[in-house]
Amino acid sequence: MKAKYFLLSAMCLLPGVANAAIPYRVQQVRVPYEMRQEDDQTFASEHRFYAGAMYNFSMWQDARDGDAYSAGKNTSSFEGVVGVRAFDTFRIEANYLRTDADWDAFSLTGDTVFVNAIFDARIDSLYRLFYKQHLVPYVGAGAGVSWNRAHDTDIDNSTTPVAAALAGLGIEMGEYFTLDLGYRYMYMFRPKFENMPDLSPAAHQFRAGVRINF
Repeated sequence: MKAKYFLLSAMCLLPGVANAAIPYRVQQVRVPYEMRQEDDQTFASEHRFYAGAMYNFSMWQDARDGDAYSAGKNTSSFEGVVGVRAFDTFRIEANYLRTDADWDAFSLTGDTVFVNAIFDARIDSLYRLFYKQHLVPYVGAGAGVSWNRAHDTDIDNSTTPVAAALAGLGIEMGEYFTLDLGYRYMYMFRPKFENMPDLSPAAHQFRAGVRINF
């Protein structure tokens, strides 16, 4: 009789033992950012937006050709940056730049806004030798508006269109922080100064700053 009760008890315990032996995954484990293979949407989907600040060293000149060329003085300025990533390889960026330009006859101060289309040379994961790309070159072009104030002369067009071409290198220090080193050629359509009505200000700008990815 005891053997009968023992056998019955053992049979009742079998489902519980079998159930304990079956491994369940109750949640998905997230692979660390540095270790997973990224597709062309991974970085953009996880960090769609960014903001930053840049320092600009500007070498000013008159963009006209020929004997009318006039070199300006070198100036420094700062700008704010916000952007949104459509893809890992393409982003739209807006810049607010404090413009300072100086010639012997007069100087110019302005508030300039750019909207840029930028292409990042981020290598697709299928061909990547490493899971994480730290150096990301980029090129882009932009257009905007500048609101200008001239000193020591009069200005006819205080609001003028501006255009830019840019290139640079993003150094990604992890997924949230990026160092940005770049170059921008900035062209300002004729403001029509009283002293130099045909002057078309342009600048070679060397830029350095940071971006925070959200």
